Amino acid sequence: MEIRKVGVMGCGLMGSGITQVAAQAGFPVTVLEVSKEALQAGLKRIDQFLTGGVAKGKLRPEDKEATQSRISGVTAYGALRDCDLVIEAVVEDLATKKQAFRSLEESLKPEAVIASNTSSLSISEMAAVTSRPQRFVGLHFFNPVPLMKLVEVIRGLQTTPEVEAAAVAFTRALGKTPIRTSDRPGFIVNRLLVPYLLDSIRALEEGVGSIVDIDQGMKLGCGHPMGPLTLNDLVGIDTTYHIANIMFEEFRERRFAPPPLMKRMVLTGLHGRKTGRGFYDYSSEPARPNDFLCPGARGGKEPGA
Repeated sequence: MEIRKVGVMGCGLMGSGITQVAAQAGFPVTVLEVSKEALQAGLKRIDQFLTGGVAKGKLRPEDKEATQSRISGVTAYGALRDCDLVIEAVVEDLATKKQAFRSLEESLKPEAVIASNTSSLSISEMAAVTSRPQRFVGLHFFNPVPLMKLVEVIRGLQTTPEVEAAAVAFTRALGKTPIRTSDRPGFIVNRLLVPYLLDSIRALEEGVGSIVDIDQGMKLGCGHPMGPLTLNDLVGIDTTYHIANIMFEEFRERRFAPPPLMKRMVLTGLHGRKTGRGFYDYSSEPARPNDFLCPGARGGKEPGA
């Protein structure tokens, strides 16, 4: 099973990254968005990333041009008809994803493989709305896609060994490292990461330490590149909250249950870096801890200070 032409549904943060790395690896890529405005925003994001690589001397100008020449942006599903593999990277909502797969199948060739970039949803459940569950697989990339080396390859209940092997080979062709996992919420990485992120919020709620103390503890005590509360802000507190709810619904274990503080932060728009405020305030440099989230805890300095 050879993958020659790639399609990507969605040109947001993840979709644009997947599009870029596939094009850089030499694959012709057709990326689909719902509107010209959203498409242009995604293509601009790719251009900015590649331009930054040239400016830093990490990418030759001719390689940037070659990468962009392999990318075609479209707003109609029919343009994906000749793709051998289509990777879905739309919003992490099951109903939205199912509708996207139904629309895709109206024009996609029968032998093509469909992959989902979901971080938490069931591969088997999404595959069930298609006519090709045996040719459906999960490919979970990590943000930022051009820099992160890992891809989780998730087999659904009906995914054939040949399709799984093709997905692994494609991942390696992108210069990424694939790890195989089964279709359980959270897969490998989020199954282990999400309880850690939730526990850091519980520790803050319970007055174990301040925002900065908790982050510095894990950075300097465990050698992590950043503390868990800083990581919550980077991933998006709303994103982690959504994943945690899916995992709690499946397992009904406290370690997957979002803490009350997290819920309040999501409801009030404190989502992290994406909104400018989360556990830290990013309106100035360096970022300042929002110590009002933990009254009584001794305040600290910015992350990494």
